[in-house]
Amino acid sequence: MAENMTMASNSDFKSWVSQLKQDIRSAQIRAAIKVNTELLRLYWRMGADICEKQKSASWGDGWLKELSRELMTEFPDMKGFSHRNLQYIRQWYLFYNQENTIVQQAVAQLEDVNVQQAVAKLDDDMRQQTVAQISEDVFFSVPWGHHLYIISQCKDVSRAVFYLKKTVENGWSRAVLLNYLDTNLYERQGKAVNNFNRLLANPQSELAAQTLKDPYNFDFLTLDGEYRERELEQALTHNVTRFLLELGTGFAFVGSQVSLQVGEDTVYPDLLFYHLELRCYVVVELKVTKFKGEHLGQLGVYVSAVNHIKKKPTDNPTIGLLICKTKNNVMAQYALESTNQPIGISEYQLSKLMPEHIQSQLPTIEDIEATLSDNDDNADS
Repeated sequence: MAENMTMASNSDFKSWVSQLKQDIRSAQIRAAIKVNTELLRLYWRMGADICEKQKSASWGDGWLKELSRELMTEFPDMKGFSHRNLQYIRQWYLFYNQENTIVQQAVAQLEDVNVQQAVAKLDDDMRQQTVAQISEDVFFSVPWGHHLYIISQCKDVSRAVFYLKKTVENGWSRAVLLNYLDTNLYERQGKAVNNFNRLLANPQSELAAQTLKDPYNFDFLTLDGEYRERELEQALTHNVTRFLLELGTGFAFVGSQVSLQVGEDTVYPDLLFYHLELRCYVVVELKVTKFKGEHLGQLGVYVSAVNHIKKKPTDNPTIGLLICKTKNNVMAQYALESTNQPIGISEYQLSKLMPEHIQSQLPTIEDIEATLSDNDDNADS
């Protein structure tokens, strides 16, 4: 007993055990990634085979169900062989080969050999461009459930690849991925009007431009009727976790109405953040009206004050973000040309219109949840 207590209090022993635990956790993560990767590579080969057999074999309509029964009987401990999941495997494979399929159909309609060869070269170029968008390691490391969410809400490969990369870069859970899919992050990322190219050095200017969105989605707030800027700021502060999720990876909340002593005066920027990747402060000013040129003067003072008071020598220049109810993009660009502070201008939305329901052969979110549940049941059986 005394020996156990001595070992437990020994700093060298505790340090070694801590490192060993960390190594075990890392090994578990690597093993899980490897299992997921091998499973997805299997699904990919199955998708290719299923699509090929569907074109060439004459087995009738029920062969996919029969294949499911055969596989589930032979491999009862493996998940993912339900009829529903085999259908999704086929759809997943076809989704990432859709451009190639379109080109092949065009080639089949042409009689001129030279034209066919030219289009075949285009086919090969398109395939290489698609592959160049994302590495196999990234593609096959994304969990299957994430893949299903992505193909259910993306109509083109470029959009899907964007979410695949972001999932791996930021370690998104299914819930976070679904939130960004639902709020159209792909269309909003890097769309803020800004003057970063003129005032910031690369690579900070490019990274800063890609960091800001337009518009920002504040659907998580419950503001009705008329409200003031202070009320909007307080609502965002009270929901800072959701606000940080909407801002994106890298933002750390410093505070709201942070006092900055400027000579004999004190100024209070609405919200102050520090961005861990940009290595700079970000001053956010909120306007519940349409953008006006004079808004930049106030924000420019805040940015300058943070540079003088908060910024450390190792920090990059502070940037400003003006979030307005609406804006005229041309007017915003003209106004930015008149300031010497790096600033981005975006809009915000408190609610979004529900898009019309469009029937698709891709799985719905409800179908995906059912499939994931089926997979869990198979894993437990």
